[in-house]
Amino acid sequence: MIAHVAEYKKQDVKDMSKQLRESKVIGVVNMENLPASALARIRSQIRKEATIFMSKRRLMTLAIKDAAKDKKDLENLIPQLVGMPAFIFTNSDPFKIARLFKKSRSPAPIKAGQTAPKDLIIPKGPTPFAPGPIISELSAVGIKTGVEGGKVTVREDSLIASQGDIISQKQADVLAKFGIEPMEIGIQLVAVYDDGLIYGSSVLEISPETYLSMIGQASRDSMALALEIKYLTKDTAEVLVAKAFRDSKALALAKGIFADLLTKDFLVLADAQANALQGKLNI
Repeated sequence: MIAHVAEYKKQDVKDMSKQLRESKVIGVVNMENLPASALARIRSQIRKEATIFMSKRRLMTLAIKDAAKDKKDLENLIPQLVGMPAFIFTNSDPFKIARLFKKSRSPAPIKAGQTAPKDLIIPKGPTPFAPGPIISELSAVGIKTGVEGGKVTVREDSLIASQGDIISQKQADVLAKFGIEPMEIGIQLVAVYDDGLIYGSSVLEISPETYLSMIGQASRDSMALALEIKYLTKDTAEVLVAKAFRDSKALALAKGIFADLLTKDFLVLADAQANALQGKLNI
């Protein structure tokens, strides 16, 4: 297949295939809507840890298929080539790379035609705007206003757009005036390949604190399950033996089975029963 493409494209595929074979960790990112200035800034921030390689999706696919001859399940990266894809080549920990990309993001205003990433609300309260054309601009996007102390005031929290809505030019202008920047400028990490495994962004971006919490919960759940099914390990042995002793003790007391260890318990039980009987007979 490589023989049928232009010479520079064949070289691109060879270069990518070589990097795919030599890199321990391979990431796929989406560069869509990323300004050149932001890309330069991010490249500078991560250059000690990783290399970004951009190419056409078809050439990237060819490179993956070629390198997959020597790397287990590498072809599973192909469906991750979305938007405007690029490779990240590194020998660093994939979770460290994900944190680097997350830290490199910066807020940005939303533009007309973009999709609202969340509900966008102008909060109730005073504004720095003097009365004038701004009142009709705000009214056009559903904001109720008044004038207090010579400044425009928003009378109530106003929903400008719901999550998933396509933003109009009027909405974008008003949000910019209020300094609301709901978008993020940065490289979107789609997935990472590491030793045959593919990690999606939802896994890679979990914080270390969340992981520790998840591990703690998993430990508690596994202990509870082991105790429930009476699975004997060095961690459950003491608890299971103690429970078995309590259960056998309760059974012996209930059935009147005498044992030296239960002498005190039988005396306490007899005393309680005698007191109960005394009360019933009014003695």
